[in-house]
Amino acid sequence: MTNESREQSVDETPIAKRLILGDPLASTDSDEHLLPKKMALPIFASDALSSVAYAPQELLLILLTGGLAFLAFAPWIAAAVIVLLIVVVISYRQLIKAYPSGGGDYEVARKNLGEVPGVIVASALLVDYVLTVAVSVASGVDNIISALPGLNPWRVELAVGFVILIIIVNLRGVREASRAFAIPTYVFIGSVGLMILVGLFQIVTGNPPVASSAQYEVQTESLTQAAVILLVLRAFSSGCSALTGVEAVSNGVQAFRKPKVRNAQTTLAMMGGIAILLFAGLTAIALVSGVHYAENPCDLIGFDCSNPQPSLMAQVSSAVFGMNSIPFFVIQAATAVVLLLAANTAFNGFPLLGSVLARDGYAPKALNTRGDRLVYSNGMIILGLVAIGVLVVYQANLTNLIQLYIIGVFVSFTIGQIGMIRHWMRGIRGIRELPADERRAASARTELFGLRKGLVINSLGATMTASVLVIVTITKFTHGAWLVFLAIPILSFLMVGVHRYYRDVEHEIEMDDQTHFGSTGDVALILVNRLQKPVVKAVDYALAAKHDKTFAVHVSVTKEDAAALEEEWRQHRMPIPLKIIESPYRMYASPIADFVKKYREEHGSSVVTVYLPQYIVGHWWESILHNRRARRIAQQLMLVHGVSITLVPWLLDSSELIYGRRSRALPGDDRAGRATAPQVHRVGRRAVRPAGPPEKADASEPPVTTKP
Repeated sequence: MTNESREQSVDETPIAKRLILGDPLASTDSDEHLLPKKMALPIFASDALSSVAYAPQELLLILLTGGLAFLAFAPWIAAAVIVLLIVVVISYRQLIKAYPSGGGDYEVARKNLGEVPGVIVASALLVDYVLTVAVSVASGVDNIISALPGLNPWRVELAVGFVILIIIVNLRGVREASRAFAIPTYVFIGSVGLMILVGLFQIVTGNPPVASSAQYEVQTESLTQAAVILLVLRAFSSGCSALTGVEAVSNGVQAFRKPKVRNAQTTLAMMGGIAILLFAGLTAIALVSGVHYAENPCDLIGFDCSNPQPSLMAQVSSAVFGMNSIPFFVIQAATAVVLLLAANTAFNGFPLLGSVLARDGYAPKALNTRGDRLVYSNGMIILGLVAIGVLVVYQANLTNLIQLYIIGVFVSFTIGQIGMIRHWMRGIRGIRELPADERRAASARTELFGLRKGLVINSLGATMTASVLVIVTITKFTHGAWLVFLAIPILSFLMVGVHRYYRDVEHEIEMDDQTHFGSTGDVALILVNRLQKPVVKAVDYALAAKHDKTFAVHVSVTKEDAAALEEEWRQHRMPIPLKIIESPYRMYASPIADFVKKYREEHGSSVVTVYLPQYIVGHWWESILHNRRARRIAQQLMLVHGVSITLVPWLLDSSELIYGRRSRALPGDDRAGRATAPQVHRVGRRAVRPAGPPEKADASEPPVTTKP
């Protein structure tokens, strides 16, 4: 992009937009904004890494519902979660290698299982991305309130404000977002890792940390054997929230620098390893220090439940380093920030998946449009607005939101893994169908070994994720997860409907050899309400276009107005005839449409161009005061066969705010060489006229033609 064109694009961007988002970027700059591994990790792994802040908390919370004795199950449940995380990470490394285009589970399901499984996966992921934002922000606000309890009344407002802030940061572009998020993510990893090491050292040296809630007993009721099993399964399903965000890397392969596949696989492995270490260490320290975190704080005997309950991370950090110590506040700040930034994973995954869906025709095409900063800004804005709605409805309550969580991600996990099984089996079948000599070749045997290895890995992944999906469904359905199961089919139905619509439109407008080019005649109509400069400018354009016939049309509501216009038309010696159409019922578009239809019946299939003057304004409120009738007329006339609409802009003085010039020259002056008004440039809030002889003032923009 040349400096001149770059400056021009900057000049045409509103100042407020430039201040918030930065200067526009050229499409040719896209490669410069691809991510290296060290920057991709905080972008794509912040969700998975930050989940260690609330996954152990939710696991212990559910177990404490049955009493302190149930904490004995925690190590085994945590181990099961870790095994599942290892299997899922290995499975997704295979998926990245097989499908590097960035569609993730959606692409795998659509190509291997068909349209319906594909849109189900896409719907589940979109729902999960929304809940990722809501849960991450709610958890971040929860940790802030744990350190500063006085902010509790402002919980919802804080959550909404943080979502808006994350939207703005992401709209500035991937590179800026990675820079903003890299330091907090690495500080979180380092500080929590240090806390775990210090806590383990204290345990080994015989001085284990003691949590502030260790002194509280838990008030419980007796449970049946079936209830005990259900409670353990529910705790496991809540602990599985540690797996959220694993799929984000497979959905964002195209955002990595080359070699994309290797960098994405390495980032995924790094993310999985760090998440496992932090999850295991934090769970262990929480159990040793005696953290008691109850679903209802009033169940903690002796705890003043009028105060907010400190989060598990706050209790562990205070036990290891001491309450109100510098490391305590560092960990709380880092945890809160990284939980808020975990929402950024969704702000990368949702727009990328939306662009893939739009490319395939399952979502509005606007989702496949990049904004000024080379990001899919429409998808980001939609995600942010929906997440804000969820936070407001659930009052940013983490315990309530977590019940809706991970359903969508395990739906996509399971269907994606089944799709990968189909992928590997198809490859194996293809090698088996080769001639015997080719099948026995070393390359074929090596490929077959790789296919079988992938089949085993993804078969194990599908079995485990399907089992977890059943458990999650059973344990969370009555706690609010039924809303997710309602949202997924509704969204899938809408996607299929959008795809059918685009397919039908494509078929309707497809080129064929039966199209006839038989239009005869070229007529121009200039709509006139009163004789003013914008109308004269429209007449000037119509004459310059050299139509076969050109005349002005006035829709007469009162005879007095029509007579006055005819007299003024004669006085100013307008060069085209004026036709009056009476409209006693005060309608405008319908009489013009009837006039066009009758004209075409009498004179053949003429092409009719209707010129509509339109004001260009600089203030938003001026749009309410102008152009409303012109817009309505244009919308209705575009439904008339053979009519095209040409909007002729007239720049009012206020348009100088956005265009930097005034519309003072008369129509035709520029062409006739009579224009004397100097061009006006705006510097800050002051209009400055250039030195030297006056230049011609461009009083107009070229007309915009809209064809039905």
